[in-house]
Amino acid sequence: MSAAAIDILAQVRIHERDSGSLTCVQKNNICPTWIVHHLGDYLSPLWKHLELVLASVVIGFAIAFALALLAHRRRWLTGPIIGVTGILYTIPSLALFAILIPLTGFGFTTALIPLTTYTLLILFRNIIAGLDNVPDEARDAARGMGLTEQQLLWKVELPLAAPEIFAGLRVATTTNVGLAALAFYAGAGGLGQQILSDIAFKSNVLVAGGLCVLLAFVLDLGLLGIQRLLLPWQRATATA
Repeated sequence: MSAAAIDILAQVRIHERDSGSLTCVQKNNICPTWIVHHLGDYLSPLWKHLELVLASVVIGFAIAFALALLAHRRRWLTGPIIGVTGILYTIPSLALFAILIPLTGFGFTTALIPLTTYTLLILFRNIIAGLDNVPDEARDAARGMGLTEQQLLWKVELPLAAPEIFAGLRVATTTNVGLAALAFYAGAGGLGQQILSDIAFKSNVLVAGGLCVLLAFVLDLGLLGIQRLLLPWQRATATA
């Protein structure tokens, strides 16, 4: 064996020895031990992420619900409202952040405004669709019993529209869990900031990304549980 070949073989062995001494973190692998010891670092970003999602969905639902009730009485408003909320839905979040930062500064409010606007189209369309799908027979029976239009809305139409309203809430909530990951660009923190703090480290991305998925699953499951609790007749129909 030539001297050059011996030298190359020695270098390979040195590299293998050094590589074998690297820790899981240094090798950039998925490191369960590191995850267990650093899981607490993700609790504050997770809580901030949850705050952004819940606040945006609650405010968005209040706005969309009021608009839907207005459009339900004045049908000509449905098209314009869907058009405006549709335009807002298509604006990239980073562009909205860039517009809002000079006005509202970095922080929670700047992230909350775009996240809220993205819920409006989903929620408004589902509320309107639910009200439109109420059977005419149910309305006629309610009027025959002497119910006023206000009583008809709250006692008949909204309860019958509730499954589609909850469906819109579930879609808007899970969608905003993903969108809220961009909130760190507005200085609002969240799991997105945790991901970008070390995006090249697999364990970090796995934990932060996994918590986003878990949060979406838990919130969706929670809304489904609330729906079944508030709409027992729907559960009975499904099991019949």
